Amino acid sequence: MIKDFTEMPVWQKAMDVAEKCFILSERLPKKEDYALTSQLRRSAESISANIAEGFGRRTAKDKSRFYDISRGSAFETKSHLIYGYRVKYFLESECLEIQNLIHEVVHDLNKITISLNKAQSSSKPQP
Repeated sequence: MIKDFTEMPVWQKAMDVAEKCFILSERLPKKEDYALTSQLRRSAESISANIAEGFGRRTAKDKSRFYDISRGSAFETKSHLIYGYRVKYFLESECLEIQNLIHEVVHDLNKITISLNKAQSSSKPQP
């Protein structure tokens, strides 16, 4: 039984994404500080933050909502990585490594929300 969100493998992977995006964005030009640098870091950090918030929620519906928000942040982060690659800020190999981690996070979040939704629908009274 997981007692804290920090024990969740999906949260740990999401933190890896945030850390790798932070390191990757360190090289961005100063002119990107309030644009791509900020957007990439915020979206990447939002993945793990929403997983943590979802963990702290009491109902399956509430948990699922925050895990869905986290999933959205994962796709936003992927988009920022693709943009950074397309404008020649990032190497393809760097982006692919992080995108593979994002794929794992999304896959894990999908499994969690499916499980939560099943639990929620089975606890509802039948008509």
